[in-house]
Amino acid sequence: MPRVPGLDEGRDPNCITRLSQSRGLPLKLLVILVLLLGLLIVFMFTSMYTVRGFGVSGIIAAARPSFPLCVGDQGNRSLQQWIKPPSDLMHSMNDKELFWRATFVPQIKGYPFSRVPKIAFMFLTKGPLPLAPLWERFFKGHEEFYSIYIHSLPSYHEEVSSSSIFYRRHVPSQVAEWGRMSMCDAERRLLANALLDISNEWFVLLSESCIPLFNFSIVYHYIKRSRYSFMGAFDDPGPYGRGRYNPNMEPEVQLTQWRKGSQWFEVSRKLAIQIVRDTTFYPKFDAFCKPACYVDEHYFPTMLTIQAPELLANRSLTWVDWTRGGAHPATFGRGDITPEFLKRIVERRNCLYNGQPSSFCELFARKFAPSALEPLLRLTSSVFGY
Repeated sequence: MPRVPGLDEGRDPNCITRLSQSRGLPLKLLVILVLLLGLLIVFMFTSMYTVRGFGVSGIIAAARPSFPLCVGDQGNRSLQQWIKPPSDLMHSMNDKELFWRATFVPQIKGYPFSRVPKIAFMFLTKGPLPLAPLWERFFKGHEEFYSIYIHSLPSYHEEVSSSSIFYRRHVPSQVAEWGRMSMCDAERRLLANALLDISNEWFVLLSESCIPLFNFSIVYHYIKRSRYSFMGAFDDPGPYGRGRYNPNMEPEVQLTQWRKGSQWFEVSRKLAIQIVRDTTFYPKFDAFCKPACYVDEHYFPTMLTIQAPELLANRSLTWVDWTRGGAHPATFGRGDITPEFLKRIVERRNCLYNGQPSSFCELFARKFAPSALEPLLRLTSSVFGY
């Protein structure tokens, strides 16, 4: 009886071997997949335990970069932290950076906080303030309404008590030469540093030889109620006015726009920003107003007369005596300080205040020598009211 061949009979032995291998391959893959699935399950359970034990915030914190984040990433800064004035006036910004930062202007009218407008008293000095005790008496009890800034020579080292209102009120400074653009640079530097305090609304430039002629309340309200800033700006047709004009100033400055005024001024916040951000007039004055053109007498008065003449009172708040002649005003020492002399300064002339005639014209006076301090301290309470 013929034998029925088996299923594998007549097949190529190599074919049978490949068939056996192909049947064993899926089993190995299945084992590998099961192992991977097991590892994945273990990882998931481990992660869940970590989140429960340490919290999501801990994991996120661990993943944060080690380099400092920008201010906007800090997330918990209050408005008070943004508007609070810097406690330390010293910084590492150069003038270009400082002026850029100082001219930030809010675009929404009004303030979302209770703002008490302050006067920034800016002292442009060579070194110490010899009349500081007089100013401390003037400021006493009015801390909420003023701030102080001092620009001295870089070589000067502060020598005041930590209890003084002038302690650590110096701003980063550079050498300022009388009659040159470096003097205007120092004034702009003072304005820019003072603008960093959003509460400063008015800015008064003073020297170390200045004294206040009235008590703080009178000075504050006189400036606050004025519709104008006190910058002298007059057209002097003589050799010390138009005679200093350089035709190279055109087209930015025409001869008819050329003005002269006192270096010592008071300006509003709006005008302070205009002075600090100026890049139009500065190059012209820097290049074409050099001694005997004294730039500190012409730059700001001319620029503001062109840009905002309607905001200027066209006079200074600082009294000086030019009757003795010469390039500088008279200086008063111990022997000059009498009640009669001080009353004569206060009552000496008439002016316009908010468009109306007034006999109340100056709030400050200069130049007073260090020797004048002792008699001034004796007389100011009876004459000036502080």
